[in-house]
Amino acid sequence: METNDGSARRPGRLPGRVVAVTGTSAFLGTNLIGLLEDSDRIERVVSLDRSAPATAGPKTRHFDVDLTRGNPEERIAEILASEKVDTLVHLAFRGSPSHRPGKVHELESVGTMHALNACRRTQVHKVVLWSQTFLYGAHPTNPNFLSESHPLRADRSDAFFADKIEAEADALDFGKPGRGRTVTILRTAPIVGPTIDNYFTRYLRQAVVPTVMGFDPLWQFLHESDAVAAFKRAIDWNAPGIFNISGEGVLPLSKVVRLVSRRRVALPRPAANVVIGALWAARASAIPAAFLDYLQYVCVADTARARRELGFVPMYTSREAVSDFAAAQNLRDVKLLSENPA
Repeated sequence: METNDGSARRPGRLPGRVVAVTGTSAFLGTNLIGLLEDSDRIERVVSLDRSAPATAGPKTRHFDVDLTRGNPEERIAEILASEKVDTLVHLAFRGSPSHRPGKVHELESVGTMHALNACRRTQVHKVVLWSQTFLYGAHPTNPNFLSESHPLRADRSDAFFADKIEAEADALDFGKPGRGRTVTILRTAPIVGPTIDNYFTRYLRQAVVPTVMGFDPLWQFLHESDAVAAFKRAIDWNAPGIFNISGEGVLPLSKVVRLVSRRRVALPRPAANVVIGALWAARASAIPAAFLDYLQYVCVADTARARRELGFVPMYTSREAVSDFAAAQNLRDVKLLSENPA
C-alpha cells in the first residue's frame, strides 16, 4: 500500500505545481508549508495570511492577506493570477470555538466565499479544503461509523459548526461537475499531538475533566503529523470529493482521560449545561455547552474511502496519537514544552 509521502505514482499528478495556502500562521498551514518546501513536485508556494510562516523557505512567497477586511477577493485574485497558482489549499478556519462568532463568520464563511470567487477569476483548477468530522453531529441515532454521505447534523445555531458547513457547501458548488475543477475536502477527526493547541487538547489539559454522567462515547483522533501528511497527499493526488481523515481505532472517553492522567468528574446533563455554559461565558472552559453532545453520543467517522481513493494511511492510531499528546503534556506540566495553535 502507498505511504503518506506520496511516493507511489498515480495519474493526475502534475510536476512543477504552484500551490497557494491560506491560514499559514496556524499549525496546519505552517507545517504544510514545510512539507511543500521539501517536495520536488512543487515549484513554488504562495502563503496567504497576516504573518509569514516560520517554515517558509526559498520556494515560498508570502503575501499579507486578511480575509476579514477590505476586499480580499480582489487582492487574492491578483496574487493567484500573477503567481500562476494552480492549486489553493484553504486552511483559514478556526480549530477551536471562539467567543467572537461574528469575527469567525467573516473569516470562515465570508472568507471562503472571497477565496473561491478569486479562484473563479483565475487559472486555479484545484481546491483542497479543511473541514472536521464534528460537522456530522453527535446524536443517539448515529451509526457506529459515519460515511462521507451522511448528512451534516451538527448544531447550526453554533457558529463553530455553521460557518464550516457553509464553507463546505461553497466549495462543493465551486467543484460541480463540468467546470473543469477539482475540490477535495478533508474532514479531520480531532487533531492531537505533542505540539498542537486546540479546544480538545485544552479540554484534556484541565486538572479535572468534565464528562456527562451515564455516558462514555467512543472517540477517534488524528495525530498532528498525519493531519499535515493528509493535506500533502490531497495536493499530490487527483482525488475529488470528501474524505474522512482519522487514525485507526476508537477509544472510550473515559480511557482517553486516563491516558492523559487526568481526573474525570461526571455531571448530569442538565447540570453540565449550566456549569459548562457559565464557565464558557467566563472564559474558564475549553468547550462551550454545544460540545456536550459529543461527550454524550458517538460521532465516529468511517475512513475507508480515504484509504481506498486517496491512498492515505495514517502512521498513528487514535490511541498512539493520544499517548503522544499525553507524553508531551507531562513535559508541559513541568514547563519543558510549548504548543502551536491550530
